[in-house]
Amino acid sequence: MAFFLGIIALFWFYPFIIVIINALKGKRGIFQNPLWFTRDFTFSNFKTAYQALDFTSSFFNSFLVITVASVIVITLVSAAAAYALSRVKGPFSSILYYLCAGTMLIPFQSIMIPLLSLFGKVNFLNRTSLVIMNTGLSVSLSIILFYGAFQGVSKTLDEAAALDGAYPFKTFVYIIFPAVSPMTGTVVILNAMKIWNDYLLPSLVVNKDGMYTIPLKMYSFFGETNSQWQLALAGLVLSMVPIIILFLLLQKQVMTSVTERGLSSKDWI
Repeated sequence: MAFFLGIIALFWFYPFIIVIINALKGKRGIFQNPLWFTRDFTFSNFKTAYQALDFTSSFFNSFLVITVASVIVITLVSAAAAYALSRVKGPFSSILYYLCAGTMLIPFQSIMIPLLSLFGKVNFLNRTSLVIMNTGLSVSLSIILFYGAFQGVSKTLDEAAALDGAYPFKTFVYIIFPAVSPMTGTVVILNAMKIWNDYLLPSLVVNKDGMYTIPLKMYSFFGETNSQWQLALAGLVLSMVPIIILFLLLQKQVMTSVTERGLSSKDWI
């Protein structure tokens, strides 16, 4: 079993290894032998890509202004909504839950033009609108994930908190929400990866210099007559580092969430 898992891991990691190998070569070396190192081994691609991407400004826009802000809003809104849906039983809450599930079936391309037209008419584009759009497009899945996690938290905790005089908001913030921290980690990493790597939505919304994200800046390496593959691959490696670090920090919560949901699924059989 370990041997087969090792083979699967090798196939999974090999594309990343190829990217790193080619990021350390010149353009000619990439086309001569894309699968291994060549004589034009160099680290200068990373410095050039860093400067070409204006990485400090692009990182600030991609990570702090857009990704972090969007993930915080998505997490808080979806957790609060899911808690209310899981605790307030009735036809209205069921309709809202299935409505959230139904919106996941709507492709972004079908609402792209009306959405941009609406935000454009009120002159509300660029970074702030991008956070709002990311929230609206990602909150449904997050609500469903949190809803399942809150269903696994005993309602006796709510009743005990109510007997101690805690309001529902205080119960949610200090008791119930911390109890589903593994699912919170899963929601954070899923949305962070999606928003960090997104190109389509920022390319439609962001139209001011100094507000471009890393995926948008990466497009500058590809021209009509010339493509700087060595710089594009070096920039790709640089862009992968922050999200890999975030995943390593949250992998314990993600694995705990997967394990807990897998164990609780036995109750459905």
